Amino acid sequence: MKILVCIKQVVCSESSLELNPNGKWIQETDSTEFRMNRFDEYALEEALLIKEANPGVTIDVVSVGPNRVKDVVKKGLSKGADNGVHILYEESGYCPPRKIAHQIAGYAGKQSYDLILTGVMAEDDMLCQVGPMTASLLSIPCAVSVIKEEIDLVNRMITVQSEMESGKVEEVILSLPALLTIQTGINQPRYPSLSNIVRANSQELIDVQASFQEESPDKVTLLSIDYPAKSSKICILEGSAEEKAEQLLTIFHNRSLLK
Repeated sequence: MKILVCIKQVVCSESSLELNPNGKWIQETDSTEFRMNRFDEYALEEALLIKEANPGVTIDVVSVGPNRVKDVVKKGLSKGADNGVHILYEESGYCPPRKIAHQIAGYAGKQSYDLILTGVMAEDDMLCQVGPMTASLLSIPCAVSVIKEEIDLVNRMITVQSEMESGKVEEVILSLPALLTIQTGINQPRYPSLSNIVRANSQELIDVQASFQEESPDKVTLLSIDYPAKSSKICILEGSAEEKAEQLLTIFHNRSLLK
């Protein structure tokens, strides 16, 4: 059984971020830090658990992006994946989900994967589209927000439970090959082992050149991004403690917070 896990490299949200001059993405500098999309960590862990429960399973990880994306592919290897695939897309700014899905599907369609896993969404754009779009391009069944799965390799079927609104759960049976987007909380992502880190550092990646020449123009265009608007102003109270208390009571009374 062959499993492909799609992972994305995203900017560390803890970093101090600034917009680039054209206002369409963040400004990357030498100090900008990147990491594996946390949602994809659950997808990779689920693939590793499937491998541990079923002999003969191999796991590939794939990521689309510039050369720095090799780091996140190596991270996937250090967690236990067998092979790493880097689809080189030179531009480092925003890449629409359809383009990413097109590249993943173009590669996966030639490799005969039995199961493709992705995170439920990406931390940076939160669009939840790459997984379903990839399944559509490959013409394979897809289930989203999966919180449990059970594989029947003999009959090439997979039973999954998907999280829905209001705490409801949907159970469906899909034929393999299939694609699942994995919800957080389904497992506990593991830390890389020392042996896998050593292997990842020495293992060659499979490099694939991205190609967009035959695609139709994007129907979705990123116009701009901006900082969150300030929702309120602060008011600094001055004077003695008694005077500040009096001012605060007046504010509460004027806003009908006190009667």
